[in-house]
Amino acid sequence: MFRRTFLRRYASTFRAADTKITRTSVKPNFPPPEQLGFGKYYAPHMLTLDWTRENGWAAPVIEPLRPFEMHPATSCLHYALQCFEGLKGYRDASGNTRMFRPLENCQRLKRSMDRLHMGNDFDPEELVKAIALLVEIEKEHIPTEKGYSLYIRPTGISTQVGLGVAPANSARIFVITSPSGPYYATGLKPVKLLADDVNVRAWKGGTGDFKIGGNYAPTIKPQVEAAKNGYQQILWLTGKEEYITEVGAMNFMVLWKNKQGEKELVTAPLSSGTVLPGITRDSILQLFRKWNEFKVTERDFTMPEFLEAHKDGRILEVFGCGTAAIVSPVETLAYKGTDFSFPTPATAQDSVALKAMDELLAIQYGDIEHEWSYNCVANNQDMFAKVGAALTGGSQ
Repeated sequence: MFRRTFLRRYASTFRAADTKITRTSVKPNFPPPEQLGFGKYYAPHMLTLDWTRENGWAAPVIEPLRPFEMHPATSCLHYALQCFEGLKGYRDASGNTRMFRPLENCQRLKRSMDRLHMGNDFDPEELVKAIALLVEIEKEHIPTEKGYSLYIRPTGISTQVGLGVAPANSARIFVITSPSGPYYATGLKPVKLLADDVNVRAWKGGTGDFKIGGNYAPTIKPQVEAAKNGYQQILWLTGKEEYITEVGAMNFMVLWKNKQGEKELVTAPLSSGTVLPGITRDSILQLFRKWNEFKVTERDFTMPEFLEAHKDGRILEVFGCGTAAIVSPVETLAYKGTDFSFPTPATAQDSVALKAMDELLAIQYGDIEHEWSYNCVANNQDMFAKVGAALTGGSQ
């Protein structure tokens, strides 16, 4: 029954157990962990999955990391037919490889692929399993120090060749990994924001709630201009009401006392379609609701409302959250030429952001047993038994 249901839902999906594995004999020369930085070095293998509209998915392939050869008319180079994800792999104290909530990332990639109308007919659980194979192969390259990880980058691109805006009839998902240090190499420091009332990152009816490349490229120039004036990130606003959406490439959260005197955490809702449904966002909101220490609200809120709360002295803490940094405290916000400052509690005892980060790190490294921490081998024992020889250096 399960097999029949599976085939009905995913008529052309790949199966991770069919992955073809070729190991490289080349050993990468990585620097010491403290010199890794974030996303600068790459583990020696990659996962590729090819799709055509006519034939569906080919078997997954894990092979040595290599450049792609691509025709200049490939549509991902012209029409932004590209999407991506970001998640992390870890080694726990017992040496097991783990990932943090990988199914949510693969489900979101499938959603983005569907929005781009290409290669969306796969089972996200099978993609998780294929990535688990890759992470286990790169086990020796996963830093074990706290704050360090194997950054995992799944990406979907059109491989359709032809000029003209049209649906892609061929696509590729590929996954590369990067042994990485903390996002903030010098330690977690509060950042300064510039509220941008000119450039708009996302709007209702747009694609701001999908993780597609076209959302990110237009933000680079405003970000560079903000940095020239001493601001590390941009707070993105939308509409004449100046609804607050995201900060940089992160979700944005405010802890304040509302007008009723309640302690409340507020963040933009997913229903607006202007913010990404972040996995870190969801995890933090779930933790906050579990703690039950303050009210948690997902709703539209505006820049004037935010500034009124600042004027009244009701702002308690402001921060961004996302996969790379986990949390990013905010100390200053510039708006229309005026800088506004916020409290930046320095310990987990006083800061809800730092408390959430500590609990998430404990889950990610397997210090706390939790359903969010995915054990790559324990969750896929049959699959690993099938491909066993290839994992230890042979080919399958």
